[in-house]
Amino acid sequence: MIKHEGRLQAAFESGVFVLKLSGDVRLTLCATLDQQAQQMAETPGLEAVMVDLREATNVDSTALGFLAKVAMALRGRLAQAPTIVVNHPDVRRMLDVMGFARYYTLLESPVTELAELHDLDAVPADEADTRERVLEAHRILMQMSEHNREQFQPLVEMLEAQRSSSSSE
Repeated sequence: MIKHEGRLQAAFESGVFVLKLSGDVRLTLCATLDQQAQQMAETPGLEAVMVDLREATNVDSTALGFLAKVAMALRGRLAQAPTIVVNHPDVRRMLDVMGFARYYTLLESPVTELAELHDLDAVPADEADTRERVLEAHRILMQMSEHNREQFQPLVEMLEAQRSSSSSE
């Protein structure tokens, strides 16, 4: 099976922010996704957020961590929970297992379509920056559920140990 490289697009229209993830979304996009999450949380006039995963074939745990960060950053700011539109069974299963239904409304088709999506420029990140973002994403996932805490605790501990050993060199 051919996997397509991940792609991020966004649009903001009439108070609705749409973030679209397509293809195989992995940690290589985490700097861009993190920057977008921060910008989204600070967007004036924001009334609703929709994350479109209909064209995503895979979303790794680091990218999921930044989607969780979006939801947590928006808690209490919006009248309704952000929405994730997902119809790929594997991606949906991952969202269910990770507990995303507690933070997002999960739908199989969007309420409305926005035509003016634009590609997001890739944010460069070196190895240390990427490691920090991976660590942050997994810490956020661990906050979402006990299942996630058990799943990601070993990874977080390993990344923290790597960070400690590289900073003491």
